[in-house]
Amino acid sequence: MDLKEIMAINLRRIRHGKQLTQEELADRSGLSARYIGAIERADVSASVTVLGQIAAALGVDPAELVTKSG
Repeated sequence: MDLKEIMAINLRRIRHGKQLTQEELADRSGLSARYIGAIERADVSASVTVLGQIAAALGVDPAELVTKSG
């Protein structure tokens, strides 16, 4: 599993855990909902800047988004 897929899984899990929609996360992070969806599907790779924006919007450390669990 590559880093893009790990981030997709972690992002979806954390977002659902905080009961946020993709649209709400997009608003909080300053990104588009389409881009959030593309990251969650592992269609695109997020830059470190975007990783930071998403982590800040979720209130988590950026490492949580790219650390393989299990």
